[in-house]
Amino acid sequence: MSLLPKQVISVFRTKAFFKMKNITDIFFDLDHTLWDFDRNSILAFDKIFRQHYPTIDTQKFIEIYAPINQACWKLYQVDKITHEELRYNRLRQSFDAMDYNISDEEINRISHDYIEFLPDNNQLFDGAIEILKYLQPKYNLHIITNGFAEVQGKKINNSGLGNYFKTITNSEMAGVKKPHRNIFEFALSLANVKKENAIMIGDCIDADVRGAIEFGMEAILFDEKGIHDVGGIRKINHLLELKNIL
Repeated sequence: MSLLPKQVISVFRTKAFFKMKNITDIFFDLDHTLWDFDRNSILAFDKIFRQHYPTIDTQKFIEIYAPINQACWKLYQVDKITHEELRYNRLRQSFDAMDYNISDEEINRISHDYIEFLPDNNQLFDGAIEILKYLQPKYNLHIITNGFAEVQGKKINNSGLGNYFKTITNSEMAGVKKPHRNIFEFALSLANVKKENAIMIGDCIDADVRGAIEFGMEAILFDEKGIHDVGGIRKINHLLELKNIL
């Protein structure tokens, strides 16, 4: 006999709200997980364009820039480009896609200003502080990020996140980037925790989730826009959903 609709809902809820056990330490990604990279990028670029390029529509630029930046980061994560090439290529390709004539000198100035202005903005994802306040008394909280150390440190401090985390691991410290297993090994060693007692939460399926799972950690995908359809992976669309899991 097939399950009745109410029984189906009950089974689904049982799975969805299953509390994880044996977890003592939670590792968060920073950009696109806690710190709203897209909103903060808009603010940084808007400041630059208003000062130097008033004819550029920031929102239209971001629509072009965002996927290009993401593609460049994927290349950077697997060491196919350097961080200097990342910073240059994402802007050059974006302006080329807009058919906007701009010199390399101007590209380098925008890149410099963008890195300077970006950490001054502190937009977080909805529920970020609330969930950290909820989790902090119960777990040791940490960050693992592929971002550049100096910039990430400013983001964390300026946005009020610093007091919630016991350790912060970046790719420069570890010598490798997510999804390389050594960055997870480095972070767990720094936190003094075994991987069976740790979980990774992040927005990138490959770098955060599959990287952690292949290393032997539990992982949760933060899919705020609901764009990923992945089986066998725990997923949340809002940070406060973590209350149902942890």
